[in-house]
Amino acid sequence: MNPNSKNDFLPPNSVLGIVGGGQLGRMSAMAAARLGFRSHILAQHEDEPGLQVSHGATIGSFNDPAVLKRFAEAVDVITFEFENVSANGLDLMSDLRPVRPSGNILRISQDREQEKTFLGSIGIPVAPWKIVTDEQSLAEAAETVGYPFILKTTRMGYDGKGQFRVHNAEQLNEALTTLSPKPLVAEGMVDFAMEISVMVVRGVDGTIRTFPATENRHVSGILDISLAPARISEEMAAEAGRIACRIAEGLDLIGILGVEMFVGRKGELLVNEIAPRPHNSGHWTMDACPCDQFEMHVRAVTGLPLPEPVRHSDAVMKNLVGPDDMALWPEIVGTQRLIPHLYGKREARPGRKMGHVNVLFPYGSMPGEFGVQAALGPLAGSTE
Repeated sequence: MNPNSKNDFLPPNSVLGIVGGGQLGRMSAMAAARLGFRSHILAQHEDEPGLQVSHGATIGSFNDPAVLKRFAEAVDVITFEFENVSANGLDLMSDLRPVRPSGNILRISQDREQEKTFLGSIGIPVAPWKIVTDEQSLAEAAETVGYPFILKTTRMGYDGKGQFRVHNAEQLNEALTTLSPKPLVAEGMVDFAMEISVMVVRGVDGTIRTFPATENRHVSGILDISLAPARISEEMAAEAGRIACRIAEGLDLIGILGVEMFVGRKGELLVNEIAPRPHNSGHWTMDACPCDQFEMHVRAVTGLPLPEPVRHSDAVMKNLVGPDDMALWPEIVGTQRLIPHLYGKREARPGRKMGHVNVLFPYGSMPGEFGVQAALGPLAGSTE
């Protein structure tokens, strides 16, 4: 495939290169296999989950030009499965193979300042924010965004890491010294009714598809449960989809993108973060849609047509985190209606996502809270 072409599509048995060997790479490789592709994963360690299901692997640093060249020459198109990889490395490989999404999109999503600046440039609403570099700028940011607010690292933060919630002026110095490196971002706290996300995918020909908006709940900064569809009005769901499409077009995206949003108490939508890859909140699609988020992503980056994201069921996704949830594994696999997905990780550390379960309900019949809890069986009561 010509690295600069947007018109070619990959034939069966072509090789999809995936940078990163975590669970998203694993599930992307499994989706690629269903479409007749082989996957080759660039990973830093030999025991990463994605390598258990891939056709080939290159082990080495994401920053080593020799490793990147060897990997690129072994594949036909390149994508990535999480943000903490080298955007410069993607740029190097783009001279040899198409990289989708592009290194520039990754660069924007890796840096909260760049992300928020980009969103503002295309008219996407976000929470109030200010850049913080020192004590003076932190005090000015606190005055601008108001208490309480969240101080975040601009890079490398995920699952609640790299954040400090500041409730009053007495916590300013502690917050500043706790987080590094600078600069940081001070974000105003949003009084939201719920958090939602939209998975949007854009193909090489500009076709855009969106999955239904999903309602998300977090515990200790980690996604705990997703409900699809989100319990919002049709008008709000349509607006969330339009926002996601505008972002995808503004980025000139090829691939899939997760757009996280806040639903304000007055019905306003504010974008929180974007992630140019399959997303935890889209895992429900694996069992509730004929073409899930991973297949959509593979289709997009390989140039295949994008079908409409049909949802045949309502769904609840529940993450399995750390040793506590994994201790329930015998009960989970023995409970009717729980559809398990394990990631092949060896050690169930606290806070580590080990897998997830999906529960399906007939289309349009998502139950209330008691019904959701009952359907989760042994995992009931752990979603608060």
